[in-house]
Amino acid sequence: MTEERSERDAARLAKLDELRSAGIEPYPARLQQPRTHTATEAIAAFVASESDGDDALPVSVCVAGRMMSRRLMGKVGFAHIDDGSAHLQVFVRRDTVGEETFELFKRLLDLGDFIAVCGEMMRTRTGEISVNAQSMQLLSKSLEPMPDKWHGVKDVETRYRRRYVDLMINPEVREVFVARARMVQAIREYLDGAGFIEVETPVLQPIYGGAAARPFTTYHNQLKQDLFLRISFELYLKRLLVGGLEKVYEIGRDFRNEGISFKHNPEFTQLEWYEAYADYHDVMRRVEDMLAHIARRLTGGTLITYRGHEIDLAPPWRRVTLRDAIIEYADLDYAQYPTAAELADAMRAKGHHPETTSNRGRLIDSLLSNYVEPNLIQPTFVLDYPIEISPLAKKTPDDPTSVERFEYFIAGMEMGNAFSELNDPLDQRERMEWMQQLYGAEDEERHPMDEDYLLAMSYGMPPNGGFGTGIDRLAMLFTDSATIRDVLLFPHLRSLERSDAAGDEEPQP
Repeated sequence: MTEERSERDAARLAKLDELRSAGIEPYPARLQQPRTHTATEAIAAFVASESDGDDALPVSVCVAGRMMSRRLMGKVGFAHIDDGSAHLQVFVRRDTVGEETFELFKRLLDLGDFIAVCGEMMRTRTGEISVNAQSMQLLSKSLEPMPDKWHGVKDVETRYRRRYVDLMINPEVREVFVARARMVQAIREYLDGAGFIEVETPVLQPIYGGAAARPFTTYHNQLKQDLFLRISFELYLKRLLVGGLEKVYEIGRDFRNEGISFKHNPEFTQLEWYEAYADYHDVMRRVEDMLAHIARRLTGGTLITYRGHEIDLAPPWRRVTLRDAIIEYADLDYAQYPTAAELADAMRAKGHHPETTSNRGRLIDSLLSNYVEPNLIQPTFVLDYPIEISPLAKKTPDDPTSVERFEYFIAGMEMGNAFSELNDPLDQRERMEWMQQLYGAEDEERHPMDEDYLLAMSYGMPPNGGFGTGIDRLAMLFTDSATIRDVLLFPHLRSLERSDAAGDEEPQP
């Protein structure tokens, strides 16, 4: 701790002791007078009263918030408080509040303290709407000073580690998370209005599945068994279709033991839904309708801006097969190369650099990720994927090597995934067994056998369409945020010791 920091902390602790010695509780259990208005409400009430002209009645308020600034001018002073809704100026006159309260304001309060102020609304000589304080109460003494110029902090990681300070100082950061909450509310509004019901499925699962990802493993002491943090809701939600719930969705946490990047966090929020008697074409229509609904709720229209691109979310969106998209952007037709070796040779001949250990499905997926995805700025559905990377989807009628699957892309990012879901239990078992052979025991894309899920399917599952999308990536899109860390209140970071030793680098777009 620096000498300056030590003196600063000692000064605030000395004020704490002086407050208590004077009989002033620095952390009272309640307000002496109930809060009547937020800062925004107080300003609005005063503006409304001004419209009455000479007949205007005084507007009395009790407000509360964090003191963000203070200026003393002899027997008067000014401060700004922030309650999350707005900044509001407080005008403090010694003759009005009394000697004791003015001394409290002048000597013992610090920036960052929470205070409550009661008084009548007014305009100062400069025209700023203010509270003419008649009483003041300290609500919480801040022992840690606020940064002088938080915007000037070069270490972005510190903002993530101390998100509470980031939120305190930067109102635009708070606005991101308010917008995220409104976005989730709009999603629920849309799905509830379409007849879906929201459900909850287990976070701790004896068998993980529903996605190609490595899970986090934990151990239940009493049951003496390994459990997994879920990587997807899929297999449990589809069990509910078997039970007769025809339209279900869940918004919750998934956990994947994978890398961190500008669009990946090991713990993330996912939306999944399953709809009986729908196929992937029905799901496409629902997805584009839902995103247009969200945009209208957040912006009033369907045009948004993301990283300098104007994007139109109005339906209908472009639809293109995966094969045609790769031909267009990578100049290669993978249908002409039925084996992984042939496809890898063709890729190398075109100047691509495939991994030598990749199977055919992964090679195709790498072409999508490297050559197609960055070019899909406007909303686009890419459909019909290789069966090797889509073990839970129905085969396309005219091509048994591909399945009825789509991913949707916006602003050069993959945003979500959907299938016409496989509901043939015998076909599903064959595919799971095939995947066991196709991928090694340590391969994250090796789908585990889930006998209970296969049993559920054997009771009869209606044809259905399923969809999953990352809430965090949607929040990035609708708040024009460059990295997932900007839309997570508490993103995952290295421990400080490891960060100091190795850095906490984050791949950027």
